[in-house]
Amino acid sequence: MHRGLLLALVFLAGCGGSAEPPRATPAAAEIPTPAAPGEIVVAGEFSPASHGPYEFKGEYTVRFEQRAPEDPNLDFKGQTAFVVDLNAEAEIPGADSVKLFEAAEAEGERTLTIDGRFFVDVSFGDFPYVIRLTPHAAAS
Repeated sequence: MHRGLLLALVFLAGCGGSAEPPRATPAAAEIPTPAAPGEIVVAGEFSPASHGPYEFKGEYTVRFEQRAPEDPNLDFKGQTAFVVDLNAEAEIPGADSVKLFEAAEAEGERTLTIDGRFFVDVSFGDFPYVIRLTPHAAAS
């Protein structure tokens, strides 16, 4: 009888848990430092994630890079798009939201004018990423 009770307790103790390990935010050492004055750099291991808010004024070159640590040769074209927006409120798209990227690529770049206070919201991405927003005034 005691053996049956012990087995039942062991079984119940294992129920309700997740086989997936808990996700952690990236360690500070993993986040690249800004390369130029005024540059904003955000990094993450998973999505959704919201970074900021940050104050923007002027023209910026915005770049992203994804990596697949378990498969360095992964062709991201076969993956779901990496989606990044600027939103006035964390994770809440609004009329003033700015689409930065929606791309199934390992990396991307674009230039745009951004004025205001925004969060950098990664709404979808399956891989660790880095996003750099470099003001053009810093490049001159």
